[in-house]
Amino acid sequence: MSVHGPFSDLKIVEFTHTVMGPAAGMLFAELGAEVIRIETPPNGDRTRYLGGSGAGYFSFYNRHKKSVLLDLKTDAGRDAALKIIGTSDALVENFAPGTMDRLGLGYEQVKRLYPRVIYCALKGFLAGPYEDRLALDEVVQVMSGLAYMTGPPGQPLRAGASVIDVMGGLAGAFAILAALRERDKSGQGQLVQGALYESAVYLMGQHMVQSALQGTPVQPMSVRDSAWAIYRIYETKAGGPVFVGITTDETWTRFCGEFGRPDLASRDDLATNAGRRAHRAELDVEVARMFLGMTRDELVAACERARMPFGPVGRPEDLFEDPHLLQSGQLTQTTLLDGSTIAIPTMPLRMETWDPPSETRISLPGEDTRAVLAQAGLSEAEIDALAPHPN
Repeated sequence: MSVHGPFSDLKIVEFTHTVMGPAAGMLFAELGAEVIRIETPPNGDRTRYLGGSGAGYFSFYNRHKKSVLLDLKTDAGRDAALKIIGTSDALVENFAPGTMDRLGLGYEQVKRLYPRVIYCALKGFLAGPYEDRLALDEVVQVMSGLAYMTGPPGQPLRAGASVIDVMGGLAGAFAILAALRERDKSGQGQLVQGALYESAVYLMGQHMVQSALQGTPVQPMSVRDSAWAIYRIYETKAGGPVFVGITTDETWTRFCGEFGRPDLASRDDLATNAGRRAHRAELDVEVARMFLGMTRDELVAACERARMPFGPVGRPEDLFEDPHLLQSGQLTQTTLLDGSTIAIPTMPLRMETWDPPSETRISLPGEDTRAVLAQAGLSEAEIDALAPHPN
């Protein structure tokens, strides 16, 4: 299941569920690492079977990975897991605090047996008064102020994607890479950690600085004092709304030319961003009136000709047919657990030495158990005891 890439010489073993841990492993898997998920028999990770807003979690965050079923509550299952860990470069886990220790797979146990292995523990909170609390993406969005900044005043609203889970996974993956560099010098692994709450707080850093500099509470983004006069979603007469931003004086000049407004271009009091902000109320009303007389396609075409920042308001399902994504190769064909095939996003980066895989699939529960155990050095009899041949 691994693909060619810069991490093709790495092996990562995952003890993960839901989003944060799997997101960290996926970053390595898509760039070529062999990533092995340890799942609970007989049906595998419960995330596989989530419905509602969680229905896409497993298929999106577990591409390219191998699946091994082990009962970690048994001595044989734990010992087999330890042997797999011993053949790996790094371990990723995001279970509740204390879970891996109770299973005999905590950092101290692993370090004693395999000092070169990098142990990445992803939690709700780093060390401190909150460290034993359970956390979710939504919990820390509320605690950190992200929900406050997202919703209208008095109506905190979580972001429309699992942004903190993914951010926490990114932090964990980055920490593993840093530890790998350290291991190149020292020969030793180490414990690295990432957390939901601290990831959310990191995103709030710019607003913390804003509050300190201005000496006033920060307002939600929905009612913020924008740095620019024209910077919001505007309605059109047909086709749906479009976001338009005018962030430079050069963009303003191009806007006036493309939209046939020499009267606005000639006004000295609108020539600078500061001047436009001072006249924001009247300017916004006039721009809104202009755009309301255009269809969405007409507005998009005009903004593109004027080289202005713009974006029609879309929905997730629109992305399947997005011409840019289709042409850029950003969507990769993936076979889901039910056998259907859809195109889903690949890594948002490009390298001279790596291209995204054109297709992938999701492993069935335990389909790689025997092969991985053999690679870890277990005998045929030991493998048969843990994973009998299917009838």
